[in-house]
Amino acid sequence: MATTPKQGLALAICDFLSTSLTDNTLQAEEKDSIDIAINCIGEAFGVDPTDKDAVSQAVGSQNLFQIYSVYEKLKQDKASKAAPAAASSTPAAAPSSAPPPAAESSAEDKKQAESLKSKGNAAMAQKDYPAAIDLYTQALALHPGNAIFLSNRAAAHSAARDHESAKADAEAAVAVDPKYTKAWSRLGLARFALGDAKGSMDAYQKGIEHEGNGGSDAMKKGYETAKRRVDEIAADELAAAETTRAGPGAGAGGGGLADLAGMFGGGGRGGAGGGGMPDFASIMNNPMFASMAQNLMSNPEMMANLMNNPRLREMADSFGGGGGGGMPDLGSLMSDPNIAEMARNLMGGAGRGGAGAGPGR
Repeated sequence: MATTPKQGLALAICDFLSTSLTDNTLQAEEKDSIDIAINCIGEAFGVDPTDKDAVSQAVGSQNLFQIYSVYEKLKQDKASKAAPAAASSTPAAAPSSAPPPAAESSAEDKKQAESLKSKGNAAMAQKDYPAAIDLYTQALALHPGNAIFLSNRAAAHSAARDHESAKADAEAAVAVDPKYTKAWSRLGLARFALGDAKGSMDAYQKGIEHEGNGGSDAMKKGYETAKRRVDEIAADELAAAETTRAGPGAGAGGGGLADLAGMFGGGGRGGAGGGGMPDFASIMNNPMFASMAQNLMSNPEMMANLMNNPRLREMADSFGGGGGGGMPDLGSLMSDPNIAEMARNLMGGAGRGGAGAGPGR
């Protein structure tokens, strides 16, 4: 069963509590209370503490107590390194009685962590992502806060499709070492997978800045992919807004798109949206149509765009094909944002004072 890091930690806590009963850390009379606590933790985090495979995967080769012991050791080493420096800064201070820092032991831990990282990389190559995650986690227990280990585990989480965990590890990695650009790339990938295209673009941009010289091809490709998605989202939002503005009442009181559809029979005698035949005598005498024709004849590019529009081609085929199709539903046609924008251009701004075309444009 795949688990998130927090679920894995919950299982590790449950394992620690169970082990505390069997190794005589706790008395037998505490069993009922511990069992209740384990059940509550399992229900709260959505995990099964009795699933031995899940617990084994979460705990790995080191249980929670062993990992905490490593943390305590690192904390003591840090304190011992700081103590001689503080003593030397005060001339009158007595010689420190603290033991010398365990430099050899710390180096050994780092060496073991590097070995675990290498094994994790090998597991990644074999596409054994749970094993890779476990090995990188063990490496981090020996060498906490290592940006490379965090970034590698982010890559393993992404490969396992746990993008939330990948994002968390990548964000931690760039916080530790912003110059480690692979972490920015992995953060960009995780954010994109979670639907945050803007956040993804920002992450890739940071990576490009830290790489220098315009960034690597891979980083630029990630940035361009995220940017295209951002642009697509903006275009979709604009199209939706245009469709809303071109809806019912868009030309009320100002000779706008509704009047244009009505002029061609979209809502008049031909029936509401029924596509009846237009009154051509009225069309030719309509000043708005005259203005549209003048704008069209003076702008060849607009004429070319008009002739290449598939919706208008469909309209022309329906009207001139003789197949009995009659006039198309112009009300539906004018709800197309591309047609609506073209109509505004043809009318030279006519109808912008109407109810549906205010300052929001």
